[in-house]
Amino acid sequence: MKFGMRKPTYRSPISRAKSNAKRKMKKAVIPGYGKKGTGMLKDPKKAMYNKVYNKTTFSWKDFFK
Repeated sequence: MKFGMRKPTYRSPISRAKSNAKRKMKKAVIPGYGKKGTGMLKDPKKAMYNKVYNKTTFSWKDFFK
């Protein structure tokens, strides 16, 4: 498990644009897609890992909030 600041990457803006397009398309087609709390039902181990990871790490952008 990582603690502290996450390392920035140059690929994230590109992949984020692709992901947003895919997410919008899936949300239009699949009725239950993207609803809050469904990650815990689908894959509880990954959902718990992500929750801990997001609480223990931070980004450089968090300094400017």
